[in-house]
Amino acid sequence: MSQSVAGITHRLVSSPAGRIHLAEQGTGPLVLLIHGFPESWYSWRHQLPVLAAAGYRAVAIDVRGYGRSSKPSATDAYRMIDLIEDNVAVVHALGEETAVVIGHDWGATIAANTALLKPEVFRAVGLLSVPYTPRGGPRPSDLFARMGGDEEFYVSYFQEPGRAEAEIEPDVRGWLAGFYAALSADTMPAPGAPDPHFVSKDGRLRDRFPSGRLPAWLSEGDLDAYAGEFERTGVTGALNRYRNMDRDWEDLAAFDSAPITQPSLFMGGSLDASTTWLADAIKAYPVTLPALVSSHLLDGCGHWIQQERPGEVNRLLTSWLAALPA
Repeated sequence: MSQSVAGITHRLVSSPAGRIHLAEQGTGPLVLLIHGFPESWYSWRHQLPVLAAAGYRAVAIDVRGYGRSSKPSATDAYRMIDLIEDNVAVVHALGEETAVVIGHDWGATIAANTALLKPEVFRAVGLLSVPYTPRGGPRPSDLFARMGGDEEFYVSYFQEPGRAEAEIEPDVRGWLAGFYAALSADTMPAPGAPDPHFVSKDGRLRDRFPSGRLPAWLSEGDLDAYAGEFERTGVTGALNRYRNMDRDWEDLAAFDSAPITQPSLFMGGSLDASTTWLADAIKAYPVTLPALVSSHLLDGCGHWIQQERPGEVNRLLTSWLAALPA
């Protein structure tokens, strides 16, 4: 498949999963953009033209299980080592030997581990919203099961196949709108309100989502773009990423506590639970990201950082990229 819309070319390339859909714009050194949950390549729509104008070949993929990429049926086909191989396959399918990898949310964790395991291919790494936390500590499912007391953390809620699907898929558009709003600076619940990251006994995640208006960064057309893909594909492929955390913990045992030594960048929102809960991980960057070039917390910003603050994020990204060794 190949098409061009507003300067962005869409096509499929081969990977170990089958096929990976990508959106591409520009020429020059390759910058690979990895989205998070529950999104798609579209979450980088503000970055693709800016990176292209700055002289880079910007490529945003649909991660395995999302959008127009392949969706293997086996749950264990979504483990981290497989997603890393997808990223390497994309680089090589584009005729390149090296790339910079940048990720947001789950994409940040995928990007970090991609750089860690494949330093010969990925010469630098940018992390948005989710800090780098090296593999280590207790089994993830045990850790998350202890969070929340009488309530259930959303990551644990996602573990049982079919459970979250039963909540989301009857009203994909409404669920996405609520989830995006719950983690956006201008629409998130007020301090002291029930935390939307947790599920009460016999409850649903969406019970705590705000309603009534979309966050400022999300137009009705943007929501249509996201909802249309998940209405077509379902959400199981996306949720299977969460269902492989324990497998990842086992697969990456050889990299326990390992630092990422390539030049790196971190950006997060000051109102994002990912940065407040993981503040110690950010403090540990001198050890875990010893080649960190710059780290930024955007005041008053929520979780969807490159969409909430595209101008600021684009400025920081292009400045960091321009300073990287050739």
